[in-house]
Amino acid sequence: MDRDSLELRSTVTADGTLRLNLEKVSLPEPGPGQVLVRVEAAPINPSDLGLMFGPADMSTLARDGDALTARIPDAAMASLKPRLGQSMPVGNEGAGTVIAAGPDQQGMMGKRVAMLGGAMYAQLRLVAAAECMVLPEGATAEQGAALYVNPLTALGFVETMRAEGHKAIVHAPAASNLGQMLVKICKADGIGLVNIVRSPRQMELLRGLGATHVVDSSSDTFRSDLTEAIAETGATLAFDAIGGGETTSIILNAMETVASRDAAAYDRYGSASAKQAYIYGALDTGPTILRRGFGFSWNIGGWLLFRALQRLDPAAVQRMRKRVADEMTTTFASHYTARIPLEQVLEPETVAAYVRKSTGEKYLITP
Repeated sequence: MDRDSLELRSTVTADGTLRLNLEKVSLPEPGPGQVLVRVEAAPINPSDLGLMFGPADMSTLARDGDALTARIPDAAMASLKPRLGQSMPVGNEGAGTVIAAGPDQQGMMGKRVAMLGGAMYAQLRLVAAAECMVLPEGATAEQGAALYVNPLTALGFVETMRAEGHKAIVHAPAASNLGQMLVKICKADGIGLVNIVRSPRQMELLRGLGATHVVDSSSDTFRSDLTEAIAETGATLAFDAIGGGETTSIILNAMETVASRDAAAYDRYGSASAKQAYIYGALDTGPTILRRGFGFSWNIGGWLLFRALQRLDPAAVQRMRKRVADEMTTTFASHYTARIPLEQVLEPETVAAYVRKSTGEKYLITP
C-alpha cells in the first residue's frame, strides 16, 4: 500500500520568514496501538491559525513557487526561537477512514473515526488508536471532523465552573460555533450563561437557540445590559476568546458592580466576591487592557483545553467525551462556511477568507 502523504507544514526561518507549504512524507506501517487514517475532513480553528502563521505580518503574504511566505516582525522573533528551522505539521483535529491498522487494532479497519493529535492537514495520518473516536454507523467525516476542540472546550468551561465553585458563566464572543454549543449545554444543564455578541443579528441567532441572557457589545447600553445580566445569573466566572482590548476588564468591573450593590458598608479594597476571568483565545492580538475598578478579589489567567483536560478529574473528562459522542449531531454539530481542498489552502485569496476569524464562520479542509 502506498503510504506517501502530502502534509501542510509551517516553518519559521532565522531571517524572519514564515513559509507554508505542502511536503511529501512517507509513513511507516502501523505498529501496535496505531492506525493509519485517510483524512477526509479537518476544520480550521483559531489555534491552528496560530501555528500556521504565528505573528507574521499578513500584509506581506506572497506566493513563492509552491509555497506561501510572509515576513515576521523583528520584535516577535525572540519568542519564536524554539521553532526556528522546524517544519511543523498543522491541524489539531480531523476525521477519516482507517485504511491500515496495527496487529492489535485490526477491528478498527474500515471504521470512520474522529481524531485528535495534530498534523491533520494531510492526506494520511498515522495516529494512536487511543486518540480516535469511532463514529456511529452512517456518520460522515464532516460530522466527526470537529468533535474535539470546540465541544471539549465548551464542556471544559462548565467543568471548570463546577470545580472552582462558580454557578454561572460569562462568555465572549458568544456567537461562534463554540459559543452556540455552550448555549445548548447551559440550557440543557440549567446553568446561567451571559453571552456577549457583537451585533443584533448575533443576538437573534443565540436567542433562537434558547439563550436567555444575550448582550450586544456594539450597543450604547452594553455595559448596563451586561451588569444586569450578571446580576440575574450571579456569574463570577468569564471566558474571553478576544484577549486583546478591554473585554475582560469590562466583565470584571460589571461583576464588581453587582457584588457591591448590597454591601453594608464601603470597603476601600472592593467586594470580597471572588471573580475569575480566563483568556482562552487571541482574536485580538493587541494588549489586554485592565481598568482597575474591580477591587482586589479577582484573578485573570489563561485557559487552554489540553492543559485543562490534564487538570480536570479523569471521571469528568470521560463524561465529557461520552457526551460529545452521544450528542454529535445535535449539541455539538458544526456548520461550515466553505470546504477547501488541501492544495487550495495555499491560495492567497482563500487564505484571506479563512484568516479573518469572523464570528460564526468556519472553514473545513477536505484532503
